[in-house]
Amino acid sequence: MSLSIHSTVKLNSGFDMPLLGLGTFRAEGKETVNAVREALAVGYRHLDTAMMYRNEKEVGRAIHENGIDRADLFVTTKLARDGQGYRETWRAVEASLENLGLDYLDLYLIHWPVESLMHETWKAMREIAQKGLSRSVGVSNFTIRLLEELKTESDFIPAVNQVEFHPFIFQEELLGYCRKAGIQLEAYSPLTRGRRLDDPRLVEIAEKYNKTTAQILLRWNLEHGVVTIPKSVTPSRIRENAALYDFSLDQEDMAVLNDMDENLRFIHPDWAPPEWGS
Repeated sequence: MSLSIHSTVKLNSGFDMPLLGLGTFRAEGKETVNAVREALAVGYRHLDTAMMYRNEKEVGRAIHENGIDRADLFVTTKLARDGQGYRETWRAVEASLENLGLDYLDLYLIHWPVESLMHETWKAMREIAQKGLSRSVGVSNFTIRLLEELKTESDFIPAVNQVEFHPFIFQEELLGYCRKAGIQLEAYSPLTRGRRLDDPRLVEIAEKYNKTTAQILLRWNLEHGVVTIPKSVTPSRIRENAALYDFSLDQEDMAVLNDMDENLRFIHPDWAPPEWGS
């Protein structure tokens, strides 16, 4: 598969989304600004933040200081779990736009499902897209059951579903469902939050390609057509995470990685959908 840092996927909204982005979960203050600056200098054009990360203002500051044309950037933020409901969603998106200093978002996501408010929240999300406050809207941490539930009251399909996705939680059924439904799957925590980078199977594959285990995990996502947003505030790692385009994984190694699934989640809050299990 021939890819570059400029490679994109076409969303069901008609807009292009870069396959690689910078995640900013738990990035704070000046380190957020510096990380975004470094990523943009390397060639990233996709930035992911969220209201609950409390760093939208810093992401926005870095965007405006950089001077890159807004049309060349893809900016995602997310609606917090405690900000859902019809009117609350409208207030939240306006607050996020103000924090970022932007006139529109490229992608606005429901960060976590709140089933009792899901339909009225999604009604607001649809209107936000229709009015151009966000070019695309979608969801995060939605299971097949929840995506099916959305369809019971609306024929408006999410453009993206952002979930934890790496070989240790290879959500193959969800990936297939989203492909069939025209929903782009996006991976957060693609590097297992650093906790499985020393797995011997990963190490062996990384040595074969003369790459780091982190690069193998990210390339695995790209080979599956999954958008991936590794988080880092370290300049060398931001650059390393973008050095994915001078190799591809062969079928044998993809099979090994696909077979590493343990249904292992590193993000599992108390309010996770019940089908996630314990």
